[in-house]
Amino acid sequence: MFLPKYPDNPTPPPAHHHAPNAPTDPAPARRRATVPAVSISTGTVVAALTGGVVLTALLTAVAIAAVSVAIAAVVLRSLLNDHRKR
Repeated sequence: MFLPKYPDNPTPPPAHHHAPNAPTDPAPARRRATVPAVSISTGTVVAALTGGVVLTALLTAVAIAAVSVAIAAVVLRSLLNDHRKR
């Protein structure tokens, strides 16, 4: 049921056709672009890891502070509502 359907002729037709009397020119040689070597020192890796740890710690501290402020607001609201009802 889910088997692929293969064509009768397994070889694809050629992508381009040459004229019968046209000379065949060799393909131009491709030059490799020189890319400067990039070296990563251990100091760079340590600095990146330290920066990541510090940023993660700061984000965690902000999240904990936001949760504690939200809890304090809920508790204060509850206390004020109880005080108004009396």
